[in-house]
Amino acid sequence: MKIYETSTAPNPRRVRMFMAEKGLLEKAEFVQVDIVKGENLTPEFAARNPMKKVPVLELEDGTCISETLAICRYFEEAYPDTPRLFGETALEKAQVEQWLRWLEFYLLQPTTMCFQHGTGYFNDRMNPIKEWGDECGNQVQDFMVFLNDHLADKEYLCCNRFTAADITAFATIAFARVVKIRIAPEQEHLQAWYDRIKARPSASV
Repeated sequence: MKIYETSTAPNPRRVRMFMAEKGLLEKAEFVQVDIVKGENLTPEFAARNPMKKVPVLELEDGTCISETLAICRYFEEAYPDTPRLFGETALEKAQVEQWLRWLEFYLLQPTTMCFQHGTGYFNDRMNPIKEWGDECGNQVQDFMVFLNDHLADKEYLCCNRFTAADITAFATIAFARVVKIRIAPEQEHLQAWYDRIKARPSASV
């Protein structure tokens, strides 16, 4: 298997952390794609993912799977004897799914929009709107207040254990530093959770 990724981007990091938690990193060859140079915009890459985004998982038979959660779900089902990061029971699976939706809509999406519209990183291929970038940054900070309150009496976001939801939140908050968004000093519960996840070996991949 091959995984086409950009190692500094948050979505590829989510996949690497997910695989690391399952002990599957050695199952795939990681191929770096330079998105600054537009390597993801080439016809060759578009043949693997017409949305021209990373990461992309290419299986041995040439089948390609794009979208972070789709790739993670493939590994969850293909390797059932590894830790179940999307939940064990019907209730756990629903709770993890709920949190993943919240995190993608209210944390990851606005963080990436803040980056794209606020930094001019992709000026050559999009029309950045600085005001939208600023608004998205405010949304991120508001959601971090919610996360801090939620974690006041919890070690993990849901299910009383580490799940894919923690991976998404951690990778996003770590990436938010590039737009100068950090955990506020008064958000001690969120900081304690972040430090707890950062101490896991998977956070270093």
